[in-house]
Amino acid sequence: MKADIRKIAVFVEETHREAGRSIAPATRKAVAVAVIANPYAGGYTEDLKPLMDIGAELGETLGKRCVEALGIKPAQAESYGKAAMVGENGELEHAAALLHPKMGAPLRKEVEKGAALVPSSKKMGGPGQDLDVPLGHKDAAYVRSHFDGIEVRLNDAPRANEIMVAVAVTDGGRPLPRVGGLLHADAVGKDGLR
Repeated sequence: MKADIRKIAVFVEETHREAGRSIAPATRKAVAVAVIANPYAGGYTEDLKPLMDIGAELGETLGKRCVEALGIKPAQAESYGKAAMVGENGELEHAAALLHPKMGAPLRKEVEKGAALVPSSKKMGGPGQDLDVPLGHKDAAYVRSHFDGIEVRLNDAPRANEIMVAVAVTDGGRPLPRVGGLLHADAVGKDGLR
């Protein structure tokens, strides 16, 4: 791998009860986080292609870790998202280079299909700061029950010359969804919207 990885962490969140009601089966979200050295920390660089290539590698690696953590087949993944937090010596464009040009295709392969855009967020921060990873249905953006997110933080990341990169995958939508919209069961997934 081209990325200089300091650590990888994987978390699974299960919701068994919400608003006094049992959730069966429990809704589950997995998030995999890599903390990598930022090769461009501390200065301006015009060509960010190496970070784009690292993004592709991390899309595959982190997506696979999420699917494995949920114990599902790739086709059973229902929503996904990605996010990156750049340490203080970096810039937001470093996060964008990781997340946008090349991360999506390998992540889609790990969750099978993925016709919809992968929701994303990027920010600057320091050790212990929260990183919100937005979630959306992987094949049909109009499935409102899957508009969600998961928060992740590591007590020692990102350091000033690092980037914390996260990918999240779920095997369902929010618990007790009731705001209408297209249902997961009715999603076609051809245009990424419906």
